[in-house]
Amino acid sequence: LRIEESPRALDLAVPRAGSSRPPAVAEVPLGAADDAELERISRAGMLALTLAEMRAIQAHFAGLGRDPTDAELECIAQTWSEHCKHKIFASPIDYVDPAGARRRIDRGLFRATIRGATEAVAAARRAAGVDPEGAPFLVSVFHDNAGVVRFTDEDHLVYKVETHNSPSALDPYGGAMTGIVGVNRDCMGTGLGADLLANVWGYCLGDPAHAVGLPPGLMHPRRIRDGVHHGVIDGGNQSGIPYSRGFELFDRRYLGKPLVYCGTVGVMPARVGGRLGEVKRIAAGDLVVMVGGRIGKDGIHGATFSSVELDESSPVQAVQIGDPITQKMMADFLDEARALGLSSGLTDNGAGGLSSSVGEMAQATGGAEIDLAVAPLKYPGLQPWEILISEAQERMSVAVPPASLDAFMALARRREVEATVLGRFTTSGRLVVRHGEALVCDLELEFLHEGVPLPTLSARWSPPARTLSSPGEVAAAFAARSPGALLLELIGSLNLASNEALARRYDHEVKGLSVVKPWVGVRQDVPATATVMRVRHGRPEGIVLAEGIHPHYSDVDTEAMATAAVDEAVRRVICAGARVDRLAALDNFCWPDPIVSAKTPDGEHKLAQLVRCCEGLRAACEAFGVPLISGKDSMKNDANLGGVKISIPPTLLISVIGQMEDVRRALDLTPLAAGDRVALVGITRDELGEAEAARQLGLVIDAVPRTDLAAAAARYRAFAGARDAGYVRSAHALGRGGLAIALAHMTLAGELGLDLRIDGVGEGTLGDAAILFGESTGRIVLTCRPGDAAAIEAALGGHGLAWLGEVAPPRAGGGWLRVARRGEALIDVDAAALRARFQGGEL
Repeated sequence: LRIEESPRALDLAVPRAGSSRPPAVAEVPLGAADDAELERISRAGMLALTLAEMRAIQAHFAGLGRDPTDAELECIAQTWSEHCKHKIFASPIDYVDPAGARRRIDRGLFRATIRGATEAVAAARRAAGVDPEGAPFLVSVFHDNAGVVRFTDEDHLVYKVETHNSPSALDPYGGAMTGIVGVNRDCMGTGLGADLLANVWGYCLGDPAHAVGLPPGLMHPRRIRDGVHHGVIDGGNQSGIPYSRGFELFDRRYLGKPLVYCGTVGVMPARVGGRLGEVKRIAAGDLVVMVGGRIGKDGIHGATFSSVELDESSPVQAVQIGDPITQKMMADFLDEARALGLSSGLTDNGAGGLSSSVGEMAQATGGAEIDLAVAPLKYPGLQPWEILISEAQERMSVAVPPASLDAFMALARRREVEATVLGRFTTSGRLVVRHGEALVCDLELEFLHEGVPLPTLSARWSPPARTLSSPGEVAAAFAARSPGALLLELIGSLNLASNEALARRYDHEVKGLSVVKPWVGVRQDVPATATVMRVRHGRPEGIVLAEGIHPHYSDVDTEAMATAAVDEAVRRVICAGARVDRLAALDNFCWPDPIVSAKTPDGEHKLAQLVRCCEGLRAACEAFGVPLISGKDSMKNDANLGGVKISIPPTLLISVIGQMEDVRRALDLTPLAAGDRVALVGITRDELGEAEAARQLGLVIDAVPRTDLAAAAARYRAFAGARDAGYVRSAHALGRGGLAIALAHMTLAGELGLDLRIDGVGEGTLGDAAILFGESTGRIVLTCRPGDAAAIEAALGGHGLAWLGEVAPPRAGGGWLRVARRGEALIDVDAAALRARFQGGEL
């Protein structure tokens, strides 16, 4: 075959992003605007500024004799957003408590409860001489991107957990991916920078099998679940960072906005070339260098969008587009630059983009000036205000001393990381931004950071009426199923079934540091009480990670929710081997809108729920001696679409990081040998309120768990003493599902028998249901050798110790669980039946 002539080239028009519109700076006419126009400008620009805030901006610029530029108004909006400024936690509150007593919280909830708890714990540690002289446990808290605590003489630990709820509601994959890579950068941008050690994840979602119609504009929860998992998996796996822990929790009220928690643990050198690793040393004259990715239109208004409810106008472009490979290259480069002493400080280009990162770093010297015309863009056509506030990912702002610039830029070229000098830090007291010759922004730092007006908020405890199940209805519901049948039903239910099939897609083993892995037991298919990992290869020291979350208790009392969450997280790490004097916690508040308005007529009660939650949190942290070192609040978790409003339940996640001197002594929940004794430590009460069993049976019960904090703290100290003496062989913290679910987990993990009796459990004459399925806090199931039973009795006999029975040999080649009371078997089930329901349940 001979071709006489070559085919004609195809005439294709290749689409390209961007536009040819020239950059321009516009003034926003605030001077003559009335209140209605001020509100319109805020709404139309997705600024999320209140009328009082718009008036404050109007007055400020009236004093300057001009109107703000579009970039100045956008910069202020990002900095003053609820997402960045945490105004609800900072504002004074007039509060009416459940008893009707009125009081004022002048300093705001953050100072009064969260910072207050940490300051109280730090003072107690000093008074007790817990920390060596000159080596406090708390290294850096509340003023950087993540919390920092002391670990060894050479290393500090860095920990941060973020939420990415609103972006994940619009684009589950992209929103979740940028959640994990964003919190990675929070640790990278703390102090002089940290190496990334491990990630954690957790999601609160709607039922993935939801079959009823959804309001227009909402994605089906199955689609959200799949997208969120894939986004976080890709973000972490491609970055070479292991995932140490994860959880899922389901409730129909998360249909409107999913809660997407992403966290990162880092390790920071205590000293970097003679400098303290946790301290930024930015000086006037240092250069502002942006490194990593390029700037695009993605992520514009991310901070302000996350500060309002989800509705039909929510902009898709507020979601950033992640690229973990670019970020991995940047992270390796920055680690090398830090080791060479080439930078004096750095921070993440997250919420608000350059406006926030440079604006925050400028406070160190008292000013900064940058030129946006030299900023690298993904495509042409971005306006200066868009360049300034874009949250396009994989970017850090770095302060580089002039003497180190050549070496810094040369290293960036060798590592193929884009680095651009945008300007320098000054002492002018201003953030000055230009685009070539055009002045884009000239703001006083004091007004930018301190000028936001804080209102006095109103909170009143006025819970809605609940139609409770009668005692007869409760008794009849539990009598309709045998405890064994109910156990099988529960272990396959939405909140208790195994999610191993999805969780295994997260890389747990990269870096090779894991000790107690996320899945434990003979078959490694039971979720661990807590996870343990080394920090450095060849060293015995390690960290212990766990969490506590109980949003359903908030339907009754948010104070009970808070104390239960702290208690469970602390108890989990103690079970695994953590030192009781080396624990730190993170708080993540996700709340429905707590500000009273026409859209939120019950705002006063929702704010009162927040007050009670914060006060319970402080009480628990002080009792356990656990400081809060970092946190995040997300306050507008409502969706209003198609005339339907869906609000999440008030939700507090507590993440605890503990420390071990020798990870070879770590424990998990797996029974180890037939003949070992089994004991329950802690008090069981009639507390079935909002328990998984009660909810499964459709019961409404108000008796949620109430935590005796002082007794629990003493119990954990005593348990840790017995554990460290070698008397405890395995331990499991009771949580969701109660004693029966905990025993089922141990049966599956050990593939041995558990032959148990519950006659000695509980206060007074408790029913079988309360003992087996109640969720009383402060309880641990442990196993010990028969010869150590007397030592366990001596250590824990005064802490609600009840001997349950023995670990027995397997039967028919597998594990089994038998629980009796008064000589009658309440539960008698093989591990095979438990595993079939656990792994083949509703997930």
